[in-house]
Amino acid sequence: MKEQLNTIYQEFLDEISKASSLEELEKLRVAYLGKKGKITAVMKGMKSLSKEERPVIGQLANDIRSNIENGLTDKREALEKERLDKKLKEEVIDVTLPGKKQKRGSYHPLNKVIKDLEDIFIGMGFKIVDGPDIEWSKYNFDYLNMPPEHSSRDLSETFYVDTTPDQEILLRTQTSSVQARALQENGVPIRVVVPGRVYRADEIDATHSPVFHQIEGLVVDENISMSDLKGTLDLIAKKIFGEDTKTRFRPHQFYFTEPSAEMDVSCFNCGGKGCRVCQNTGWIELLGCGMVHPNVLKQCGIDPEKYSGYAFGIGLDRMAMMKYGINDLRLLFDNDLRFLEQFKVED
Repeated sequence: MKEQLNTIYQEFLDEISKASSLEELEKLRVAYLGKKGKITAVMKGMKSLSKEERPVIGQLANDIRSNIENGLTDKREALEKERLDKKLKEEVIDVTLPGKKQKRGSYHPLNKVIKDLEDIFIGMGFKIVDGPDIEWSKYNFDYLNMPPEHSSRDLSETFYVDTTPDQEILLRTQTSSVQARALQENGVPIRVVVPGRVYRADEIDATHSPVFHQIEGLVVDENISMSDLKGTLDLIAKKIFGEDTKTRFRPHQFYFTEPSAEMDVSCFNCGGKGCRVCQNTGWIELLGCGMVHPNVLKQCGIDPEKYSGYAFGIGLDRMAMMKYGINDLRLLFDNDLRFLEQFKVED
């Protein structure tokens, strides 16, 4: 058995010298030290030895097992070092080469307009607030002095989530729904703007979409007048479209403001001379506005004899189209990189 163990060890030395990969090394380990390996087989045969031979052969078997384990460890370290050296030689990096230029992202044109407006309003002392997209009808209609028979309450105009008599829940049709929430939560005086998505049952085409964006403005304090509203909106128009922009106000009807008006801006394309963009009128409709209706103030527990205010709502999609010369509303929603990359800010 002694000769058998020495022969096994010599065979191991011959085979490990030829091993050239970690996979071959693992096969050797299993072949000599595994449960069915050569050393294990010899150890199992020791029961047939005499008492005098057993400790001698046992010691020799343990020494050879230990030598095989050490040989496998040394060979593994040598192979791993060899593999690492080879990898380092093959993957040489020239640190003097110029780096790859990273592609720069950009704001979506809608977000650019929202950000520009928010910066302007914050500079004028307004606070940016938010409200839920899924809204109670009382905030979307009732608190805004909208009569029960108004067409905007029809199923053909508004997306309703729940139409049970006691709790009509809908996708808000206007950011004006935050007016009552802001007044009830913050009281007066108040000066806020509310950017966000709104939803109406509209077919999507070049100028309409069932999802679009507005920014609502609300100011309530003592001695607020129509001149404050006109001055604020005139400044906004000049900041967005340029200092030469002119504004005009036309009478209109909104149930939550009285008096009410629509504001036009002079055509950015022709400067007011008349062109295809403004349909040869020289003016482009931009927003609706007016003085907050006394009934809206009463609904929110505010004395209309002491306080007054103004409100306005700007269509952000239309403003983005005007500012950047976009001729189709659907381009804002298509997520086409060829379109969006035009709005990158270059270094």
